[in-house]
This record gives sequence, structure tokens and C-alpha cells, in this order.
Amino acid sequence: MSPRARRPRAPGGRRPSVRRRTRRTARRQRAQERTAGLVVVAAWAFALVAAVVDWLLTHWWVLIALGVLAVAAGAAGLHRAQQRARWEAVRAQGLRYGLPQLDALHHSRFEDAVRDLMRRDGCADAVRVGGGGDLGADVKATDPFGRRWVIQCKHRAKGLDGSAVGTPDLQVLNGTARQVHGADVAVIVTNGRVTRPAVAFAAQQRLHVVDRHALALWASGSRPLWEVLRAVPPPRRPTSRS
Repeated sequence: MSPRARRPRAPGGRRPSVRRRTRRTARRQRAQERTAGLVVVAAWAFALVAAVVDWLLTHWWVLIALGVLAVAAGAAGLHRAQQRARWEAVRAQGLRYGLPQLDALHHSRFEDAVRDLMRRDGCADAVRVGGGGDLGADVKATDPFGRRWVIQCKHRAKGLDGSAVGTPDLQVLNGTARQVHGADVAVIVTNGRVTRPAVAFAAQQRLHVVDRHALALWASGSRPLWEVLRAVPPPRRPTSRS
């Protein structure tokens, strides 16, 4: 009879089945080693937690001291926050700007100043939204009478000597203030000049213009903007001030 056929041996003289068994054995050993390592780590962690708990139970006064310190720190933080809020309220009530101050501002800081003036006037939600893609709104605010204000700011570094605000600027505000931003009062504010055609266009479209003269009255005084402007829409809701 012919000799029985033998399976080919793997390189190195081992058969494939033997090599597979060797790999499985190595994997099991590595898994067992990882498991043993995790058990050791868990045991150390448990021992550490137990030691800490035992120490705290023995030195219970440390917990009380930490609690007292935490309460004191929280009270101090609350007190500082209340002080900051009171100071901001006092600062807002007394906020004043002169035209030279406004002229010296960067255009973004000019928008901040307009926002702060609206807050001074009682618009607690006044926010600056100017920037790329602002769609004609640099500052938005709701006054104490419920009216929604949308303000576009045009700062001129040279004041009256800078370029005048023209009709195209008013057209942008007119096209977005009410339709996009839901304005009750649409205003353009500048520390510079406004052309006569722009003033006429604003009157036709029920827009409000705060030129350099009106800005000086508003920023350096104590009257809110709706008392400086004329023909402002009536309040949306009755208040003690209406």
C-alpha cells in the first residue's frame, strides 16, 4: 500500500493547527495578565478609598471645617456678585458720553456705547449684534414700554468732517429693521452728518435719525432716547411711566 499522505508543514516545521493553538494560548495569557492587572488596580483603589473614609471618620472635624469654608466661599462669591450688580446699576444710571469721547472710539466700541446708553435708559436686554452679516442691525433693545428698537450705528472718526450718512444707508435699515428684526422703532445713529435727502427719506419711511446734535443731547444728558426723538410709536403695554 502507498504511504499515507502527510499534510504540508508550516515554515519552521510546525503545522498550521499547532500555530493557531499557540496564538490562542498567547492571547489567553495576555487577557489573563490584563485581568490580573485590573484586579490589582481595583484592589489598590478600594484600599485607598477605605483608608480615606476611615481617616475622615476619625477626623470628622475636617469635614465640618471644609463645609464651613465652602459656605463662606459661596457667601463671599454671592456678595461680590451682588456688589458688581449694584455697581453696574449705579454706573448705568450715571453713564454720560461727550462727543470727543465718542469721536475717539473704534466703530465697534461706538456700538458698545450705544448699547450701554440704551441700558442706561432702562432697556435691560440691550445687546450689540453688529458685525458681518448683521443685516443692518448693530444694536437691539426692548424699552420699558415694550417697544422693540433696532439701531444701526454709523461712526465717523472725523466727526462732522467725515463722510455723510446718505439715503443708501437708510434704505438698508428700512429694508431689514421691521421685516427681518421685528422693529417697532428703527433708528440710525451717527456722530457725523446726515444728508438732507436721507433725512427726507427717513421721514417718509417712519425711520428715526440721531445725528451729531441729537447724539450729544442723548449721550451727555439723562433723557432716554425716546424723549429725545419725535413721533416715536406709542407704548405696546401700559406702565407706570406711560
